[in-house]
Amino acid sequence: MKLTIIGCTGSFPGPGSPASCYLVTAFDGTRDWKILLDLGSGALGVLQRYVDIKDLDGIFISHLHPDHCMDLCGMHVAIRWDPNGWGRERMLVHGPAATADRMATAYGLPLEEGMHPDYDFQHWKSRTPVKIGPFSITPYPVLHPIEESYALRVEATEPVADGSLRTSVLTYSGDTDSCPELIEAAAGADMFLCEAAFEEGRDDAITGVHLTGKRAGQAATEAGVERLLLTHIPVWTDINTVVNEAKETYDGGIAVAVSGVTYGVFSGSQLGTPKSLPTAPVSIVRSAPNREWPGTKSKSPRR
Repeated sequence: MKLTIIGCTGSFPGPGSPASCYLVTAFDGTRDWKILLDLGSGALGVLQRYVDIKDLDGIFISHLHPDHCMDLCGMHVAIRWDPNGWGRERMLVHGPAATADRMATAYGLPLEEGMHPDYDFQHWKSRTPVKIGPFSITPYPVLHPIEESYALRVEATEPVADGSLRTSVLTYSGDTDSCPELIEAAAGADMFLCEAAFEEGRDDAITGVHLTGKRAGQAATEAGVERLLLTHIPVWTDINTVVNEAKETYDGGIAVAVSGVTYGVFSGSQLGTPKSLPTAPVSIVRSAPNREWPGTKSKSPRR
């Protein structure tokens, strides 16, 4: 199983990264399966450097704050209005019960139809695994100020060189403060992708929202994870501060998520580095037939 960091800046996109989005890939013996954990603000553009969105097998949303889900609106446009056609089934989206209505409202669509023609919306059931290809994704309710917020435990069973099967485990904290369910979700994980948005001292008066580096380290230690990858660090939080805090409470390997970097989940090895910007936008190099835009009668090309 491989993890590619698409977006990792906390709360809103930063100058070096979009908001939360993680591309996870695993091989079932026949083909690679590709899923997303969250699709936050600004992530859709960077995502296309690393995967054709038509090759995605599903999107798994931890909660409905915009920095974790809002680019579902952009993906909706990419699906519905591609002049060459989408050419495949609806995109699978697992998320909180309100996901479909929240996205329809964000885009100003009628709730009844909303984005249902484009997305196959499915709802999380606490601690009930969702199986897709080699993946099993289990949601655990965590502590964050929104109706539903989940940590996601992703297990992938893949063939290895000697012909046997190996299961690797990635746990993504989503957004949360310390809670027993986070430890349950992360138990024995090969890689713990854990938020650390707050700093000790500065944010002590705020509870039930985010972790500090210290509390992320404590969770990693209690869960017995192999390695800790800190993420969701906002522009106003110092990376060195949260890393040093985590070192106080966790003595395993610690790294900080960087947009574009790929890791092997089982090995912890860095497998890929960030890709540069493309030389030209796709809209310039790919022609499109004339067609009518919603709410207009003219069939002249859009400008």
